[in-house]
Amino acid sequence: MSTYAIGIDFGTESARTVLVDLADGREVAAAVYPYSDGVIDERLPGSDVRLEPDWALQNPIDYVTAVTDTVPRVLQEAAVDPADVIGLGIDFTACTMLPTKADGTPLCVLPEYRDNPHAWVKLWKHHAAQPEADHLNAVARERGEPWLSRYGGKISSEWFFPKALQILNEAPEIYDAADRLIEAADWIVWQLTGVETRNACTAGYKAIWSKQAGFPSPDFFAALHPRMRNIVREKMCETIVPLGARAGGLTAEMAQRTGLRPGMAVAVANVDAHVSVPAATVVEPGRMVMIMGTSTCHMVLGTEQRLVPGMCGVVEDGILPGFFGYEAGQSCVGDHFAWFVENAVPATYQQEALERKIGLHQLLEEKAAALRPGESGLLALDWWNGNRSVLVDVDLTGMLLGATLATRPEDVYRALIEATAYGTRVIIETFEESGVAVNELVATGGLPDRNRLLMQIYADVTGREIKVAAAQQAGALGSAMHGAVAAGAAAGGYASIQDAAARMAHLRDEVYRPIAANKAIYDRLYAEYVALHDYFGRGANDVMKRLKAIKAKARA
Repeated sequence: MSTYAIGIDFGTESARTVLVDLADGREVAAAVYPYSDGVIDERLPGSDVRLEPDWALQNPIDYVTAVTDTVPRVLQEAAVDPADVIGLGIDFTACTMLPTKADGTPLCVLPEYRDNPHAWVKLWKHHAAQPEADHLNAVARERGEPWLSRYGGKISSEWFFPKALQILNEAPEIYDAADRLIEAADWIVWQLTGVETRNACTAGYKAIWSKQAGFPSPDFFAALHPRMRNIVREKMCETIVPLGARAGGLTAEMAQRTGLRPGMAVAVANVDAHVSVPAATVVEPGRMVMIMGTSTCHMVLGTEQRLVPGMCGVVEDGILPGFFGYEAGQSCVGDHFAWFVENAVPATYQQEALERKIGLHQLLEEKAAALRPGESGLLALDWWNGNRSVLVDVDLTGMLLGATLATRPEDVYRALIEATAYGTRVIIETFEESGVAVNELVATGGLPDRNRLLMQIYADVTGREIKVAAAQQAGALGSAMHGAVAAGAAAGGYASIQDAAARMAHLRDEVYRPIAANKAIYDRLYAEYVALHDYFGRGANDVMKRLKAIKAKARA
């Protein structure tokens, strides 16, 4: 008898659900739910309340609807007996957090708070808490907090406590009303099981928790803001649950709404990038997994803790049990290319794509692939959405150098791809200089499936072979694998995530290998990229920040 698990990957724009066979990881059925309210970055839904720059919110009701919409669809498509589905796991973008009442009700669904932006979900790419992040980092440095070095010396505005502090600073009434401040990942598991849990991944990477020391001290939080002294005890939870553990059983209500069995095992939540690592066959050190989509996360395992400048964090057992998990990332990759296609491609290209019945990305990739490395004469900095690693600075912005009246769209498109590849090389070299081995690259996510030129450029720029995970939905597969571990071997699942990966995770046959002649040219271009990277990113010239300040003042 076959057994199955469901994995749900909650992304930036949509949720993707897969039903997989536990014998081999085969995807039996899949469904996607685009969030009705999408990314809320201009005005609140059904309201005249406009958002300030750098805000990015979501509606938590979209997350519940994604579950109740996609799970019945995959069950119907697969025509499997719900009794044979033994586990469910989820992963989420992070840090994506929200304030709720004690019973889990989001404040934004209550009429008295609906028009307050701080009552809504703050999406991972909500960058408006940068002043709070700056304050947090300054206080941590002044106090000599030992945990700061585990996060590359800076806590990002994307992380949990800057967002919580922003709520307290700008909307203290929302902070007061919030019985719980919680990651959306843990919140959706709460809705599935009726049990509030906090997972080790988001706690470790996004909320400054460690297996050895726990959260920062109440004295540190009091130094941030007197009213934050007991934030962990009063609005969070000090009990952190390891990955792969059973959060609880599916509630009767959610079983009725999804068609699954009441009491079915639900795994504790995970982060989209981290859960993809075992789904990409990586269960040992030295193999970097690049989860390439809207943004890119770079994940590596190690046997000891090393301090890497600008990394997002190193967490013991944060990716797989028994290893230190390292995370770095780029906050603008797929978004980078989408911005260009949506805003800077002439009508003639759109017409050509329409006549040939192909997408604009496909047309630009085709034209850009006809160019030789260096032929465009362009060099870009890939900071259209700030820099996550290694500079950890959301106030940095994009740059394009070398444009002339002869510059064509495909020149720019290729330069933007190259810029993201250079950014990845900076991350790899920083890891290696810090004693964390990166011997092999494994790619997963949406971009490896859609853009072969991009993958070849990454191989050429980094000088490394790149393998590609077989699963098109690695996050959802990884979540299903954790659901199988939560169910346990006795129920037809697995005793460990390593056991699940050995049977369920696979690589494709294709391998992208660096072309020596291309790499030689890219080495020269990369040196120029690093010069610009350091000049604009390390304080020699803060023109990007000054321009951003002028823009904000003009829009006020």
